[in-house]
Amino acid sequence: MVNHWFGSKEGLFAQAVLKLPFDPHELLAELRDGPDEEFGRRIVRTFLTRWDGAGGDVFQALVRSVAGHEQAALVLRSFFQNFFTKVIAGLGSDRVELRTSLCASQLVGMGLVRYVAKFEPMASSEIDPLVTAIAPTVQRYLTGDID
Repeated sequence: MVNHWFGSKEGLFAQAVLKLPFDPHELLAELRDGPDEEFGRRIVRTFLTRWDGAGGDVFQALVRSVAGHEQAALVLRSFFQNFFTKVIAGLGSDRVELRTSLCASQLVGMGLVRYVAKFEPMASSEIDPLVTAIAPTVQRYLTGDID
């Protein structure tokens, strides 16, 4: 039953403890819909939209959970590793592990600055300017030169 509804024990934990504002399997399917060269834009826009829709509280809770609980950190790491490994492998890019870490650092950093530390003007910015600024870096991490 756990596998049917959540995909794995990690999926269940992510939904129950990390309270992600999305289903990881649905998110991946949604993001795959479109040209590969715009994958970075779709990722940044989707994550910001989902976290903004939850008022940023979900990301704040996520960071606090990860900072105080090794199990939560393990699940978050597992989520990003599984998510980006599938994305990057599907795009046919090399150096999957490094690209995964780079992409995760960009999204976690973006969330930390916007929702937890609330650096201005990023904290109150509309989504479109952030997507325009951040997506090219994520796209390079996904498919570009990282040497």
